[in-house]
Amino acid sequence: MPVPTSPTAAAYARLAEVHPGLTVTELPPHTAPPHGGTWTSAAALAHDPAALDAFLAWDDAQVQRDYGTRARPDVVASFALHRYAWPACLLVTVPWFLHRRVPRIPVTHLAYDRTAGRMALRPASFACLPGDPAAALPGARVVPGEEALRAEVRAAVAEHAEPLLAAFGPRMRRRGRALWGMVTDELVESLWYVARLLGEEERARRELALLLPGATAPYVGTAAFRELTGPDGAGVPTRDRASCCMFYTVRPQDTCATCPRTCDADRLPKVSARAAS
Repeated sequence: MPVPTSPTAAAYARLAEVHPGLTVTELPPHTAPPHGGTWTSAAALAHDPAALDAFLAWDDAQVQRDYGTRARPDVVASFALHRYAWPACLLVTVPWFLHRRVPRIPVTHLAYDRTAGRMALRPASFACLPGDPAAALPGARVVPGEEALRAEVRAAVAEHAEPLLAAFGPRMRRRGRALWGMVTDELVESLWYVARLLGEEERARRELALLLPGATAPYVGTAAFRELTGPDGAGVPTRDRASCCMFYTVRPQDTCATCPRTCDADRLPKVSARAAS
């Protein structure tokens, strides 16, 4: 097989095909991520309080515009982290899911343009399996098998998330387990969503269950998939979130389908409608 020029380009191109709301640009070596204008670097979010303030101001204005109410500052920060972490996790999980390649992306190597749904990154290195043609590329690290590669996924997401949690956590009034519960949810639910678009939802649930079987600190719990019984007797997949996104504080009558606050009787119509769509 020919050696690819980038270990992740094909995966990101496929992601853009099925989910046009996110496009990913890979930067040449030694190129700094864009900053300024509509771009925000991940490093700035992690280390520059003024940049984080500006990032949160966007979510504050969006809540007021779309819902006609003002959200609490900790809720605004929770929304902002969710909207960043959901696509950021895909940068690691989609190449793993599609091609068994796991990029490492420190915060210094990524920028996000939330207004256009764009991310620009420069992978630091990547892990792959024996026999992968990409093993000949610079930055490749060959690991012995699937479980070692799953460990690379967990480590890559944690490496990127940790400095961001340190910055967002005080604004969200959350610590440790609550913050990592949110990362756990973003990791699982972002890939679960994209896998449905790819027509591979069932495989994604299996893969994510193996990725997060429990006792994989700092992540919280398992992938937490289970099935409800639909009106026709068929199983309808759902999961139980490890965290709450706090949307109920804006619209108390409207909770997420996987929210820990949503009972199964209320959850079933939500997940059934999603499955039908």
